[in-house]
Amino acid sequence: WQKVLYERQPFPDNYVDQRFLEELRKNVHARQYRYQAVVFQSGAVVQQLCSVCVFVLTWWYMDAGLLSPQGLFAAALVSSLLGYVLFDAVDGGAGRWASGRTRWADLKSTLVFAAFTYGFSPVLKTLTESISTDTIYAMSALMLLGHLIFFDYGANAAIVSSTLSLNMAIFASVCLASRLPRALHAFVMVTFAMQMFALWPMLQKKLKARTPRCYVAVTVLFALVALVALATVSSVGAVLFASLLLAISCLCPYCLIRLQLLKDNIHGPWDEAEIKEDLSRFL
Repeated sequence: WQKVLYERQPFPDNYVDQRFLEELRKNVHARQYRYQAVVFQSGAVVQQLCSVCVFVLTWWYMDAGLLSPQGLFAAALVSSLLGYVLFDAVDGGAGRWASGRTRWADLKSTLVFAAFTYGFSPVLKTLTESISTDTIYAMSALMLLGHLIFFDYGANAAIVSSTLSLNMAIFASVCLASRLPRALHAFVMVTFAMQMFALWPMLQKKLKARTPRCYVAVTVLFALVALVALATVSSVGAVLFASLLLAISCLCPYCLIRLQLLKDNIHGPWDEAEIKEDLSRFL
């Protein structure tokens, strides 16, 4: 018996001999994970959860009158300048040189965005007056949840959409900003949302690629800031949020590695044929 179909043999087409299972292979393409590496990669999820937490807490402070828009704008401006300098200092300006973008172009983009946002802030303030506050809160929560789901954490998956994730976060910020006292509050809130959900992830990705130790330190510090800020509002919420962060960064990687030991993918002669030669010369 030969495993061919182009010759007539005294066996049925689906016949196999005793050597059939000798070519059985298990977990040929299975990836081997290390706990430290998985914990490091989970930092992106932790950071984005903390970003949403800090954003919502900032809105709550402004709505309660505990934080002035001038103070938030000044703090956001200073942190943006520091982050801008750090963004170039991490790679010595190599990324800017490769993209060909100048600092003057960055300044013009910033001024145009600030001018348009400030000009339309009265419209943003009154945009959702006809919608009930409970509906606004529900929409904002749903949009922020969608932002976390579609955010680009570095996985090559079809569900990832950075544009959709950012748009959902900005939509949530507009909804929440419409419930603040004045148009200035709405302007500062939308500007702060752009900083948290657009600029901050860009800096974190560069830190993660260039200086992993600094990235880990910033992630831990950012998580502590979010927890302390949440503790001032609700101690129970801070405990639950801390438990969530620990579960994502420590427990989930452990479960993933343990479940990898149970992985049992089989490969053999029944698999579909794969053409491994370069056929481009025939095209």
